[in-house]
Formats: sequence, structure tokens, C-alpha cells
Amino acid sequence: MNDPAPADDLDTDAGVGGSAAAAVATAAPVRKRPKPGERRVQILQALATMLEQPGAERVTTAALAARLEVSEAALYRHFASKAQMFEALIEFIEQSLFTLANQIIEREPDPARQIARVLALVLQFGEKNPGMSRVIAGEALAFEHERLGTRVNQCLDRLESLLRQSFKALAESRGSSTPTLDAQASASTALALLLGRLHRFVRTGFKRLPTEHFDAETRLLLG
Repeated sequence: MNDPAPADDLDTDAGVGGSAAAAVATAAPVRKRPKPGERRVQILQALATMLEQPGAERVTTAALAARLEVSEAALYRHFASKAQMFEALIEFIEQSLFTLANQIIEREPDPARQIARVLALVLQFGEKNPGMSRVIAGEALAFEHERLGTRVNQCLDRLESLLRQSFKALAESRGSSTPTLDAQASASTALALLLGRLHRFVRTGFKRLPTEHFDAETRLLLG
């Protein structure tokens, strides 16, 4: 780096449009423009992070924009509404869970182990993503558009259906005379157990972990 020029050598007559301006422009940090789709991901990441605050109030677009240091108008260039942001978050949750759950079903031949591993998957996902636990449990959607609650319920219905298949296979392997009925009851109980643990996780400010003592409960559930 060269030494600064003596004061006598500086061009004191150079205005803002002269070489001084060029130097300032070179030194000033340039804010990089996000790549296509990158800002959308950043918005969802910020939303999920804001939901991770225990006892957090309803997330507003103003607060979300402030966190990202952009205008609210910038948010709406990527999502038509806040409801769409939550829908994208729900889609991410669903894709993440079912991609792994389907792999478990395909690779694990034992239906009892299928069930145990799928249940553990959901609880571990919620534990690692507290904000998304609030979405799955519905707590984060309490004052949002009602279609979001419907969308989460569809995801949960899909999860119950997947569990029901494994519970039916388990009942048949144990010689049950009513495997379909047994599977319906067991899958419903398993889903209630999952939601109960996620609700407790949220209610306690993320202090009571959803995976706490879950192995013992799984053994009771599977008989």
C-alpha cells in the first residue's frame, strides 16, 4: 500500500464528481444483488428464525422486512402475501419429512421399526427446528389465514396415512383379525402423541424436548 500523498499534492479543487468521488465509490462497500431465488430463501429463513423466539408474538411483514434490511415492497416481489410465505414454509416441512419418511419405509422391512423411526424423525425435525414446530403444532398460525391451518392438517393427514400402512402391516404380522381397525386406532394415537409432544415443546418455550423419554413411549405404543 502506498503512503498517503502530502497535503500540498492533493487536488483540493476536485469536486464530488472528480477523482475523489471515484475513490469513494471504489472504497464504499457494494451490496451484492441476490441471485434469482436467493432472496426468497432468505425470507423463509428469516421467518423461521423469528418463529424460534420463545413466546414470540405474531410475525409481521414490517418486522420481517426490518430483519432482512429491505422494504416490505421487496418482500412482496417474492411472495404475494404473508400467507404465501407460510405456505412455502409448510411445503418445505412436508418435503423434508416425507422425503426421509419414504426412504425409511422403502429401506426398513420391519413395520415396527418403520413406525419408530418415522415418529423419531418427526420429533427430531421439530427439535432441531423450533420455529417449524410452532407451525406444525398450529400455534404460529393462530392469527393467520385459515387456509394455512387447513394446509397443515393436510400434511398431518398424510403422515397419519403413512403410519396407518405400517401399523396395518404390523397388525397382520401379529395375526390380528382386525388389522385395518387396529391400524386406524394406532395411527391416530401415534399422531396425537407426536402433536402432544410438539405442543409441549412450544408451550414450555422449547425447554421440554419432544424426544425426551420417547423410546419408552414408543415401546408402549408398539406393544
